[in-house]
Amino acid sequence: MKDTAIQWVFRHGEYGAGAAEAKAGAGAEVKCGSAPSGEISQFGREAAEKASRFHQSFPGYAPTPLVKLSALADAFGVAGIYVKDESKRFGLNAFKGLGGSYCLGRYIADRLGMDIDELPFEKMVSDEVREKLGEITFVTATDGNHGRGIAWTAHMLGQKAVVYMPKGSVEERLENIRKLGADAEITELNYDQTVAFAAECEKNYGWVLVQDTAWEGYETIPGWIMEGYTTMALEAARQLEEVKPTHIFLQAGVGAMSGALAAFFTDYYQGEKPVITIVEPDRADCIFRTAKAADGKLHTVDGDLCTIMAGLACGVPCTIGWEMLSKCADCFVSMPDWVAAQGMRVLGNPMGDDERVVSGESGAATFGLVTELLRGMSEDMAALKKQLGITKDSRILCISTEGDTDKENYRRIVWDGAYNS
Repeated sequence: MKDTAIQWVFRHGEYGAGAAEAKAGAGAEVKCGSAPSGEISQFGREAAEKASRFHQSFPGYAPTPLVKLSALADAFGVAGIYVKDESKRFGLNAFKGLGGSYCLGRYIADRLGMDIDELPFEKMVSDEVREKLGEITFVTATDGNHGRGIAWTAHMLGQKAVVYMPKGSVEERLENIRKLGADAEITELNYDQTVAFAAECEKNYGWVLVQDTAWEGYETIPGWIMEGYTTMALEAARQLEEVKPTHIFLQAGVGAMSGALAAFFTDYYQGEKPVITIVEPDRADCIFRTAKAADGKLHTVDGDLCTIMAGLACGVPCTIGWEMLSKCADCFVSMPDWVAAQGMRVLGNPMGDDERVVSGESGAATFGLVTELLRGMSEDMAALKKQLGITKDSRILCISTEGDTDKENYRRIVWDGAYNS
């Protein structure tokens, strides 16, 4: 694959990476349609409302902003562009605290034989509950944001966290986790190997593994994490009010967040389901490869997974995430780093009176693709835009999942133009 290539595949027929391939593909434009058959209620509206009630009980909770980029939408000739800014979540500069807090809450409730609705934050940190639980050590592997969310929640609940990070992780992200009281270190392993190492620690030390990826035999806790993510989707739907998005773009690492949100939006909008596109870095595109193969098997990516989109540098799909994506997502995109960098620059330098959004490498991944589609500067992107059915009436939603979690690299990209196409 060329470093500049953007490739894509549709759930109901491959279109490829070149304009010639695209034009020769199965051909029909994707339209907003009815919800697919299959069980998606675990991440539907009712489950999201339950997760939201729990999150609202935490000190400092507030819905993150939904930024309407009206000037940019006018310039690009679409009806609306909206960006959910997760850099404002719980002071953690990323969305991951939602999954971390909800899974720890669900774990504690399960240990006590209670429903999570019976254990809001204030009760969960009570002396009575702590005496029943004793000290719990939660262990996880992370590229940064998930581990920070676990460390923050454990600190808030008076429990312990141990966090392992893959080689190449940024020191700033490590220190942010340590500041929350967690024992944290950078390993000499890639992300998926670090997950396996954390799982071994659970067995060896009796810790509780809280991982945001699932595999056969380990799906309950990842499922709770995914349910926690739906709080931000419910917020977005409520903030949009009567505006119904026609297109939603979601980024994928293991596919947990994107799978949960794809299922939520499919359930929420029912017969008016938006076209859902999943975006990954081309050097860690396990979801794209699984969709492209379409053989009923999960496909992995090995090696160092070297991409600036650190939060998406995952080579093994989450089983539950893929199950939801296979039912609810429409298009899967594999793209090089420069596309995410472009998204960071556009969000950081808004048009007209549009609000500035500080978005990191993983956070701006989907928006970078959207800008390339709407600018239509290549035949490939014009073809994909047509196949997605993007028109002057389209209303587009992206989730900026993180802020400048690596401030030095953020400045290199936004100030100095690093990773230019």
